[in-house]
Amino acid sequence: MDRSYKIKPIHISMRLDRWIKNNVGKYPQSLLEKSIRKGKIKLNNKKTSTSYKLKNGDEINFYNFNYQYTQKEKLKYIPSKKNLSENEKSLIEDNDDFIVINKKAGVSVQGGTKSINNLIDIFSNSKLFKDTKPYTVHRLDKETSGVMIIAKNYISAKLLTSLFRLRKIHKTYLAICHGVFKNKKGEIRGDLIKYEKEKKITELAITYYNVINSNNFFSFVELRPITGRKHQLRKQLSFMGNPIVGDSKYNILKLKTKTEKNLMLHAHKIKFLINDQKHNYKAELPDYFNNYLNKKRLII
Repeated sequence: MDRSYKIKPIHISMRLDRWIKNNVGKYPQSLLEKSIRKGKIKLNNKKTSTSYKLKNGDEINFYNFNYQYTQKEKLKYIPSKKNLSENEKSLIEDNDDFIVINKKAGVSVQGGTKSINNLIDIFSNSKLFKDTKPYTVHRLDKETSGVMIIAKNYISAKLLTSLFRLRKIHKTYLAICHGVFKNKKGEIRGDLIKYEKEKKITELAITYYNVINSNNFFSFVELRPITGRKHQLRKQLSFMGNPIVGDSKYNILKLKTKTEKNLMLHAHKIKFLINDQKHNYKAELPDYFNNYLNKKRLII
């Protein structure tokens, strides 16, 4: 089947192979390389390479490209009007390049086999992304609430992703932990281990903490992660002997809170600079978090 696609401004500077995978099908990289080499995929009717950076108005041409994509496609979540409205009401900032929201706990950033309800599919149906689509630039665990950035175009997504990678976007979290910390403030530094299939990967993780208030059983803590490892805060606090309340996955002490099922971890603030312009955003604590602070008398 022969077909052609015109490139839109939101896709400027995206690699050709990435555009195809995002907009046509998640084909194997080896197939794309071979098809481009044989002239089954061209750019403006000329041979090119998979690494070509797209320009506005470019046309991608497919000739006799009949590969049958057999991989089971991820189901897209279609939000109800109520769900869409609730997430739009969580808006903190809206501009031409990105939105900032106060993410609710229990909602995934992207869809998966275990998480159908997700922010990307929800905002794909929102008027906030008319004539464009949402791009992820960082992650929050499904159980974690708080400040979340979603880009509106590829160029902004690329910039924000780079700022995160270079550690130029600074985040502050609030957590309620089991137990009492030995020191009121300090640094948590150490290696975290993860596995990709059978490969063991060791990564350095660094977090600064400050105990806001505590009693004999719980501590209300401010956390500033310097690195951005997967589940970094949850793992580090658990290894210290102060697991986050409601964390069933990394609670190595097996401590239980019968009355609280929510993970008491909230992304409170985020700040960064773009072209010397300061961006500072704050997400208010959810009601269940404030109620727990009051219940345990941790509010100063």
